[in-house]
Amino acid sequence: MHRTTLGDFELTVVSDGTYLLDGGGFFGVVPKSLWSKKVTADEQNRVSSGLNSMLVRTGKKNILIETGIGNKLSEKMVRIYGQPAKLLENLHAAGVRPEDIDIVINSHLHFDHCGWNTVRKDGKIVPTFPRARYYAPDGEWQYARHPSIRDAISFISENYDPLVESGQMTLLRGGEEIVPGISVKTFPGHTSHMQGVIVESGGKTACYISDLIPTSAHIDLSWGMSYDLYPLQTIESKKRYYAEAIPEKWLTVFTHDPVTPWGYVENGEKEKWG
Repeated sequence: MHRTTLGDFELTVVSDGTYLLDGGGFFGVVPKSLWSKKVTADEQNRVSSGLNSMLVRTGKKNILIETGIGNKLSEKMVRIYGQPAKLLENLHAAGVRPEDIDIVINSHLHFDHCGWNTVRKDGKIVPTFPRARYYAPDGEWQYARHPSIRDAISFISENYDPLVESGQMTLLRGGEEIVPGISVKTFPGHTSHMQGVIVESGGKTACYISDLIPTSAHIDLSWGMSYDLYPLQTIESKKRYYAEAIPEKWLTVFTHDPVTPWGYVENGEKEKWG
């Protein structure tokens, strides 16, 4: 379990396990001859993808950024992706119970980022974190109600609709400060409304940049995923992110890296890992 301090905050990467994605899907137009130097594919051309949530302890609030795949996938999806369902176990190992979480933030609403938002209990969908206030981008929720044929598989309404209906989930426009030191900023590309979560304390900054830079292998501007709906916007959003993150030495959190969950991105395509 990776843990560090950021000013007065404590950051802990809490994993929901790993799952399998097609290597071509994960690296888009990048040739396998290049990406295979960074990651190893199995006999079906699948690569291991992490499910990294981040727990932020501010001293006043316990904030969970992303909730992994969860445990509600259909049998078909379990056969395709697997369903490790390790998040609650790993939160427990970090000394945190579901009722200890005050805030949950989803960068977007794909099933591998908000799966543990809810669980099935006695035939009903209930919040996994009963005391928490949930936050997600409004544009993501609006889109998820009527997704395209191309990406309809990415959404499971049980992960968010019950929370919106009950009023437990607040929908964000982008740019809001959720609590002092925790804010969101929209970085389109993977989706139109995906948000990075920016954590600031003691003059230091970390950013859970989500699927804009899913792993340390995706740092290069032109290395994106086939799953990005707007790949040219991904490049522009990366430029905008690096313009702040590199000179200001932000700690970048990689949502899907199974080995290196965070690091400091430097100019010249060099990485210095924390």
